[in-house]
Amino acid sequence: MPTIFIAGDSTAAKKADDCRPETGWGEKIAPFFQQRIQIENHAVNGRSTKSFIEEKRLETIKNRLAPGDYLFIQFGHNDQKIEDETRGTLPYGSYLNYLTQYIEAAKEKNACPVLLTSISRRDYLSDGTLNPDTLGEYPQAMKQLAQRQDVVLLDLFEKTQNWLKTFPPADTVKFFLHGQPNELPFYPAGVTDNTHLNENGATEIAKLIAQAIRESSLPLKHYLQDI
Repeated sequence: MPTIFIAGDSTAAKKADDCRPETGWGEKIAPFFQQRIQIENHAVNGRSTKSFIEEKRLETIKNRLAPGDYLFIQFGHNDQKIEDETRGTLPYGSYLNYLTQYIEAAKEKNACPVLLTSISRRDYLSDGTLNPDTLGEYPQAMKQLAQRQDVVLLDLFEKTQNWLKTFPPADTVKFFLHGQPNELPFYPAGVTDNTHLNENGATEIAKLIAQAIRESSLPLKHYLQDI
């Protein structure tokens, strides 16, 4: 049976106990598949396409990939930090060059690369509308690469933007890492984080990913549970 390998950043990563209720969508994706599917979540907080590779994390995944496996590739949030030489990439330059290395790694092992645009931040403009540019040009750059490389793309940025727009801005707090002082044990001073998800948000994002897979041409969709 195939294994899904996840290469990504904090929005997908497994969290330490002392960071809860912060949760990555990679922790919540397994229940949407039949039990025959294995998930290996290699996503790590704070990583970009560049730093993930330079820390040999892609090499680790490549050594474990087998024919018929899937490599889910989701980066963008930390690639935006272009002032940080260890992580920052340019959307139509080094970002695409690094993404291509993930695609090639999967193909070399006869595995299937899948590009996922990054999930939206909870970022509202002064008029109360969701910021369509909160991730800059990175989602569009990834979409163009997917087309050139003939790789399946799951447009999570579009899906999460459309999903968040179905709620009043105040209501979307319930999906992110927010808490008042003394409300959350590991955040006694309180926390306002509009990038990272809580358990509820991670589950909802995992559901959106399952929907995107079902709508795609991936044979993986036949392993989804009926939801």
